[in-house]
Amino acid sequence: MRLHLITVGEPRLAYARLGWDEYEKRLRRYHKVQVTRVGGRTQAQESEAVRRAAGRAPLVLLDPRGRQFTSPELSAYLDHQGVGGVGELAFAIGGPEGHTDELRAGAHLLWGLGLLTLPHDLAMVVVLEALYRAATISAGEPYHR
Repeated sequence: MRLHLITVGEPRLAYARLGWDEYEKRLRRYHKVQVTRVGGRTQAQESEAVRRAAGRAPLVLLDPRGRQFTSPELSAYLDHQGVGGVGELAFAIGGPEGHTDELRAGAHLLWGLGLLTLPHDLAMVVVLEALYRAATISAGEPYHR
């Protein structure tokens, strides 16, 4: 399956850039990965850019109100989407103001990373690591213990 990662901006801090690069490289062993960086001056412009970048792919928005997964649950969700014929999922990490209500309403899924507020750079790394961990679970590999 293709995983399209759409981010508002890119990691700016050195640790986040290194983490993003590492987990993106690892994830590519299991999935086709596309990364799109979008921008905008307002929340509405950012959300519109995310919508355009996702195209027809089901859109999974990172949102604090979203469903929280355990790692095995995320793995099962991705497997289910792939078996169901979904060839691509678009995952969008919004800017500081998050996504607009309109974009949220049209999303396939809202995914919450937890109750904590994470800095944008760290959230980007956490998403990639979670997707990588889910892929290793699906592959039956020992990364997830």
